[in-house]
Amino acid sequence: MLGRTLREVSTALKQGQITPTELCRKCLSLIQKTKFLNAYITVSEEVALKQAEESEKRYKKGQSLGDLDGIPIAVKDNFSTSGIETTCASNMLKGYIPPYNATVVQKLLDQGALLMGKTNLDEFAMGSGSTDGVFGPVKNPWSYSKQYREKKQQNPHGESEDSNWLITGGSSGGSAAAVSAFTCFAALGSDTGGSTRNPAAHCGLVGFKPSYGLVSRHGLIPLVNSMDVPGILTRYVDDTAIVLGILAGHDPKDSTTVQDPVKSFVLPNLIDVSKLCIGIPKECLVPELSSEVRSLWSKAADLFDSEGAKVIEVSLPHTCYSIVCYHVLCTSEVASNMARFDGLEYGHRCDINVSTEAMYAATRREGFNDVVRGRILSGNFFLLKENYENYFIKAQKVRRLIANDFVNVFNSGVDVLLTPTTLREAVPYLEFIKEDNRTRSAQDDIFTQAVNMAGLPAVNVPMALSSQGLPIGLQFIGRAFCDQQLLSVAKWFEKQVQFPVIQLQQLMDNCSLSLENEKLASVSLKQ
Repeated sequence: MLGRTLREVSTALKQGQITPTELCRKCLSLIQKTKFLNAYITVSEEVALKQAEESEKRYKKGQSLGDLDGIPIAVKDNFSTSGIETTCASNMLKGYIPPYNATVVQKLLDQGALLMGKTNLDEFAMGSGSTDGVFGPVKNPWSYSKQYREKKQQNPHGESEDSNWLITGGSSGGSAAAVSAFTCFAALGSDTGGSTRNPAAHCGLVGFKPSYGLVSRHGLIPLVNSMDVPGILTRYVDDTAIVLGILAGHDPKDSTTVQDPVKSFVLPNLIDVSKLCIGIPKECLVPELSSEVRSLWSKAADLFDSEGAKVIEVSLPHTCYSIVCYHVLCTSEVASNMARFDGLEYGHRCDINVSTEAMYAATRREGFNDVVRGRILSGNFFLLKENYENYFIKAQKVRRLIANDFVNVFNSGVDVLLTPTTLREAVPYLEFIKEDNRTRSAQDDIFTQAVNMAGLPAVNVPMALSSQGLPIGLQFIGRAFCDQQLLSVAKWFEKQVQFPVIQLQQLMDNCSLSLENEKLASVSLKQ
């Protein structure tokens, strides 16, 4: 049951094959069993069971609220949840309990979803590995998969079995691990520069970033207001479309949301691929790109070509500046957004009372980690009067050039862009932490950051396993507010590649995990 699509589980609930309470308890059991993954910061067991009880009553009366009624979901711990601690994985917000729900959370609850808990992340979503939060790093479930373990045994390197587990990517790594380990059916992440798509690629999931303004940011604790969007992590593209259909729409509490969004995100079972034009940005062919990712990217392009699509090379000439541009704009907005955490109104407050200034300084030193403090310092430097024109204003101009590159490509007739999502598959934690946070983010988000600066929709779709038995995903980028078309293409691609289901039998012993009708499929690509 836990491996089925949202619609299949919804149908099973309506037919009485399983009750919401039984489903909830299965997921809670798995959360406990996989606690070592560190996917969750808070498990809201009582809340979830109470919600399941209410859902069960509705099903008995034949009054289901929709496809999400009775379905377990998880929420990244930078979304406000009424009555449930929201920490952003930071000492600064330990113990903070919001008095309201984020709009996206409320919309899910209004549809009867069961909130299993709040998921782990990099502190204040600043990172690309989910390794820099105060609650510790998140472990990738694929570290314990049969596919990876078998490959690892063929090429042993001498390290102990659990000493070199894999990162999930970030910053929404907790949400990705939660979905990948079958503890929920969908999870909310946030995406500022790739924080949903990056962990989706490393955990073999569908990771979707909607068009900026399509989904409300109200209640999402901000990192970069002009780039943040709530993201969606699921195992299937159709599941993503269902969740998006619930979340999309104008919110009077968020002035950046659009007035007239697309009314439906139901995806067709068939699309005419021969009518599509797929763009391949030549700037994505960077030296650091692994040979396996490059090969799969090429095979994906050939797959579209073999089905009659027009596949052309395109240029996004200013995206090579996106890393530097993103750094300036991101840290500048971070410096502004983090100013609210001063120890006065909410969150951590130090014991020093010599002066207000001393209290401010000590509170922020104790509450923020080195990564957050470093970004605040950088941002304030860029915003100094003598630097503002040379850094912040120039970066804004470059951002416009990057956005115009996408506009020009799409105006030339391209429907969807196809790129890698990450440079390579997930790496071991011990290898990942050799680099500092800024270097890691610059490398890991090289293909994703420009999309946020342009406000476009993008989705990671898992394609195949690497020679190490680890997921590799590709990114599809669409026109602004053409999210349905983008997901339709992603669904077609998903069906063609038949990405294999993660095999966690050893991990799931005694958890009654059942993946009915799901067989390990081999990746078949037409040559």
